[in-house]
Amino acid sequence: MNQEKFNELRKKYPKFIYDSYEIINDIDNVKIIYHFEIEGLTKFNPSYTINKNYFKNKNIDENLFKYMVFHIGLIELVSYFKCTCSPNVVINAGYIDDNQIKWFKKLYYLGLGEMLYKNGIEVTEKELMNITCTASKIDMQSVSYNGVGNLIPVGGGKDSTVTLELMKDEFDINTCFIINPKEVNIDCCSVAGYKEDKIFKITRTLDKNLINLNEQGFLNGHTPFSSLIAFVSYLAAYISNKKYILLSNESSSNESTVIGTEINHQYSKTYEFEKDFNDYVQKYFNVNIKYFSLLRYLNEFQISMLFSNYKKYHKVFKSCNVGSKSTPWKWCCECAKCLFVYIMLSPFLYKDELVNIFGEDLYEKEELLDIMLELAGYKETKPFECVGTIEEVRYALSLTINKLDKNLPFLLKYYKEKCDLSLDNDFEHKFNLENNLEQKFIDLIDKEVNKYV
Repeated sequence: MNQEKFNELRKKYPKFIYDSYEIINDIDNVKIIYHFEIEGLTKFNPSYTINKNYFKNKNIDENLFKYMVFHIGLIELVSYFKCTCSPNVVINAGYIDDNQIKWFKKLYYLGLGEMLYKNGIEVTEKELMNITCTASKIDMQSVSYNGVGNLIPVGGGKDSTVTLELMKDEFDINTCFIINPKEVNIDCCSVAGYKEDKIFKITRTLDKNLINLNEQGFLNGHTPFSSLIAFVSYLAAYISNKKYILLSNESSSNESTVIGTEINHQYSKTYEFEKDFNDYVQKYFNVNIKYFSLLRYLNEFQISMLFSNYKKYHKVFKSCNVGSKSTPWKWCCECAKCLFVYIMLSPFLYKDELVNIFGEDLYEKEELLDIMLELAGYKETKPFECVGTIEEVRYALSLTINKLDKNLPFLLKYYKEKCDLSLDNDFEHKFNLENNLEQKFIDLIDKEVNKYV
């Protein structure tokens, strides 16, 4: 329990400052450097680097560009603020009004919900921080903008590859987007047919002082990274002259990780955040760029069904966060994310094809029993990972058991004997109508799903 440490750090370091940002132009790149400070402790200077080849918009408004850069800093600061959770946050770098402050306080609180929960910290949204802004208001002028095509963030897992496949008929006006690309991200784009000039890469660098504080035992935990992707991809869409940002967040991200609470590992992937973000950028950026998840209309089972048929990606995709720290990126075959992906693909690919992907049969691993029970909702919490709903997991397990009938591997045998089989959900035909998709995208998805059901 870190409540006592939380209280002590807030008392010792009462002020976090977002002081300023720099935009540095050289021959090839635009470099953005942020200046943060935990007063009395240390300063931080994280940075972003963008190659000028990606600047396709010939009418970039300088003030709007700076305003978007400033906003990325408002999300970037969360990674540094969390070290001490200083109760007073001072914004010197730009202006936000009271409604904006309220908007960010909600994002910070819900986005840090997992960190607070796992550290045993009890604090209300109102108590977490007081935000003051010292900068003067600048009136933003209306900006003329007419973007074309789609920016598609590619994480390297099955979800973003499904989005790439769904949008293959618009290949010529698509651009892939990656922050800190790894071989897996690039390979997924390459398999989809995208060459270097169609892959927008941004380099993000963390300040080493953050890593030092983590090693010294300051507060640490999960931050709302997808909200960072939202603001960075919006800037990327603006400078590359795109109309749509197509995320790959499915409907199941709306389910809380801690059952019966608002604590959700995937908060910034939820429809609630997506709606809040769109409302925000429409009001304060006021350019015609539409940010939404193409897969929000689908559930995790449908996405897995589609992906199981896209064989060309099966050897290159990776979702394991543990394995992402290895070179090359691999499936660790020990974590909740690995087991979740294995479960969801098992109704379609078990056994030989799935073992060929992962390198072993995860259903035979007795040490994964507790993780399976967490995924299936038989524990207090789901795993703190980007995983599907409890009902989707139960359905996939039950279908696989029913398909095999006998000679069940250890985990499936245990599930059949101890848990409830769930075969009547019909996730193949369940669609999520709470989404931001235009009808043309829904028609496209319906056509693709109907090929396989």
